[in-house]
Amino acid sequence: MKQVVQNYKSGELALLDVPVPGCKPGGVLVRSAFSLISTGTELMKVSEAGMSMVGKARSRPDQVAKVMQSVATNGVPATYRKVMGKLDSYTPLGYSLCGVVEEVGAGVDDVKAGDLVACAGNEHALHAELNWVPKNLYAPVPDGLAPRHAAFGTVGSIALQGVRQGESRLGEVALVIGLGLIGQLVVQLLTASGVRVVGVDPDPVRCELAERLGAAACGDPASAAVEATVAELTGGHGVDQVYLAAGGGSNEPVELAARLCRDRGRVVDIGKCRLDLPWNAYYEKELDVRFSRSYGPGRYDPEYELEGRDYPIGYVRWTERRNLACFLDLLARGSVDVEPLVSHIADFDDAVETYRSLKDGELKAVAVLFRYPERAGEAAAPVVAVPAVAVPTASRKPSPVRAARTPVRLAFVGAGNYATSMLLPHLARRDGVELATVVTTTALSAANAQRKFGFAGATTDLDAVLGDKSVDAVFVVTRHSSHAELTRRALLAGKSVFVEKPLALTEDELAGVLAAVEESGNDRLQVGFNRRFAPLLQEAKKQFGARTGPASLRYLVNAGRLQHGSWYLRQGTEGSRFAGEGGHFIDTASWLLEADPVSVYAVAASGNEDLQVVLRYPDGSTATISYVTTGAPGFPKETLDVLADGKVLRLDDFVRASVHGPGKWVSSRLPKARDKGQSAQLAAFVKAVRTGGPMPVPLESLVATTAATLAVRAGLAGGAPVTLAGAR
Repeated sequence: MKQVVQNYKSGELALLDVPVPGCKPGGVLVRSAFSLISTGTELMKVSEAGMSMVGKARSRPDQVAKVMQSVATNGVPATYRKVMGKLDSYTPLGYSLCGVVEEVGAGVDDVKAGDLVACAGNEHALHAELNWVPKNLYAPVPDGLAPRHAAFGTVGSIALQGVRQGESRLGEVALVIGLGLIGQLVVQLLTASGVRVVGVDPDPVRCELAERLGAAACGDPASAAVEATVAELTGGHGVDQVYLAAGGGSNEPVELAARLCRDRGRVVDIGKCRLDLPWNAYYEKELDVRFSRSYGPGRYDPEYELEGRDYPIGYVRWTERRNLACFLDLLARGSVDVEPLVSHIADFDDAVETYRSLKDGELKAVAVLFRYPERAGEAAAPVVAVPAVAVPTASRKPSPVRAARTPVRLAFVGAGNYATSMLLPHLARRDGVELATVVTTTALSAANAQRKFGFAGATTDLDAVLGDKSVDAVFVVTRHSSHAELTRRALLAGKSVFVEKPLALTEDELAGVLAAVEESGNDRLQVGFNRRFAPLLQEAKKQFGARTGPASLRYLVNAGRLQHGSWYLRQGTEGSRFAGEGGHFIDTASWLLEADPVSVYAVAASGNEDLQVVLRYPDGSTATISYVTTGAPGFPKETLDVLADGKVLRLDDFVRASVHGPGKWVSSRLPKARDKGQSAQLAAFVKAVRTGGPMPVPLESLVATTAATLAVRAGLAGGAPVTLAGAR
């Protein structure tokens, strides 16, 4: 299928061929009929992409701050790879469309194939021939409403939410600053509510359009006529609400709002304009400044948007989906008319030229629609998530060992930040490796990975990859909740499997993986515990030498706080942070102590995720892992000490290491990067797959580390040490 994309690094716009998205549970697959270009939001994004790197940095200081923090934590090379990987990728455009339901996912019962729906979301209602849309981001189109009008649904919801934030009442007077697409819709919504509206915009054509659509009067912001009209309509008191629907870097909108708003009036920001509030003006009138967050309650809440968990109507009357349905109803009843806003309808095949014309100013428009062919190709078979099967652990059959073969053909399931910055760069340039196929649930991420790393194919069809006998190994690099199930399926398909940590989030999931090993006789499994492969740590262990007595190991992990909205925070589905990351540190401790733990004791600080985990080993050694989220962001992430036999091994964040004892060894400071062992681990895995030799880490160790990680949760709940069953 085709999709409009942009490379944020180069500014290139393209109509790209990408895989068809799968129809996942909890949503529907929609074939687009019309999609709407947001001439404000999207053109701002297009313009930013055309800036120099310095210009991009100036326009997004928040992102620059994140980059600097990443440099402090991960080093310059790793940060550079991550940043350039994100910049030099195709990103989608679009967030408002109308289309026909092609396929219905499990758990959806309010629409059927063939129904017309309006869709929302900058990840789901894209300028693409097909989109997968979760349940709370679509709404059925009322009978008789034209699809091109229903395509305004998302933008209409933005305007509607702004009006709701203003709490307008019958008979009041409102000022709308900025008469672009959002401003024109706000004018109509206020007028339909019995509010008299004054509009402000420097474009006389837009002012005339707003007056035709119901505004009492409109004019240039510098015009004395606007102030005179406000004074006449309000008896000199000023407007009850001001709606900022303007963009740009001027501070004039907020200054004008203060002048024309009444005492204790409301100012609602809907657009993205400069907001240097003149303190005296806003203080003296005690103005109520409010923000309108996109389409309404539910926006940016992954449980609402992605998992379909609705808010009870008694507590949240107007959610994203209810706003969308409400706006469609207003359109169907004629209370709002969007036809006069349609400046141009372009065929989807002309999308790139249409954007260029808008950006260059050749096409003057309030609203532009893309019109899609009635049939643009057949949809691919859906990717179905199969629930994990919980079965008891059993002894394993010998694993089959195939004859050596070069090149080793690899498939990737998932192509997120970690895969594209820490794994694929090493594999793409490795001799004897062929990147066969990349599988993702979103079409564009597969296409990006294919373009950047040279995969022979890209798809959203996992079953086809697992059934491909030419694929030797499968990398599972998805979100934590899917690791165990995808690993289980790949093992049953006879593939060697590299799965990023964690292997499992529950004991049942772990048992399911082991049952797959037993059933298939395939134990060709490696978990991404890479730190034991780090060259600096390996050299330090060698310098420390053999150990005769028990050791005391101390591992401080300055994990830091997560950004709001990170999927790592979804503990209900993705597990705790320690469940996701803690295996790294337990595996490292066990490798250094050359044994698997026999018990786990964990305590947590009140009110945060800070943990103290104490592991006990068969020879009396102990390892204490302090996993801290409340430390200083500038402090190194990982520091480790091992003390035994009158010797001390010290590791400082994979930058410097030392061993103190009868002699002293100190590493030279690494000049370029923290090497945490990803490259060496991948080399060992590929070699094992190619030769049929043993996996880099024994399965027993992978299972023991996973079991110890899971035991932390049980230990926190029970407040007592947890003995690990089957510990060696």
